[in-house]
Amino acid sequence: MKYLKMNSLKFLSVLILGAALTRLLPHYPNLTAIGSIALFGGATFSKRWQAFLVPFIAMLLTDPIIGFHPGMYAVYLSFALIVLIGQSLQKRMTFGNTVLAVVMSSVSFFIITNFAMWATGTLYPKNLTGLGECFLAAIPFFHFTLLGDLFFSAVLFGAYALVRIKLPKLVKA
Repeated sequence: MKYLKMNSLKFLSVLILGAALTRLLPHYPNLTAIGSIALFGGATFSKRWQAFLVPFIAMLLTDPIIGFHPGMYAVYLSFALIVLIGQSLQKRMTFGNTVLAVVMSSVSFFIITNFAMWATGTLYPKNLTGLGECFLAAIPFFHFTLLGDLFFSAVLFGAYALVRIKLPKLVKA
C-alpha cells in the first residue's frame, strides 16, 4: 500500500482546518467533511494515530462553538469506527471498495448516533416502536450525511489519486 508522507504538520493542519470549517460554515445537517477525512485518514495515513487525530481535533475545536450535547460520545465513536473502515481500504483501494467504504461509513454513523439518541434521550419510548420511530425520524438527515460523505470523499480520494500520478514523490510505498 502506498501512503501519503504524513510527516508534515502543515498537511495535518490543513485537513483539520478544512474539516472544522465545514462544521462552522452554514451547511445542511450532517453535510460536513469530518466523516470523509476520518475515512481518508484511515486509508492513507501510515501512522495510525494521525488518522484518529485529525477528525477528533476538528471536532474538539468546533464543539465548544457549535454546542455540546449528550450524544457526543456516539459521534466520536462513529468517527473512530470510520477510521477503522478506512484502514480496511489500505490493502485494496479500488473505486468500488472506496464507494462501499463511504456508504458503510454513512450507514454506521446513522445507526450509532441514532441508536444513542434513542437509548439516552427522552424523545422516544424505550421499546422497539420507539427505536423504529427514532430511525424513521432521522431518515431525512441521512441523505445529507451520505451526500456529504460521497462529495468530500470524492474530493479527497480523487486528489490523492491525482497526487499519486502527478507528484509520486509525495507518496511512499
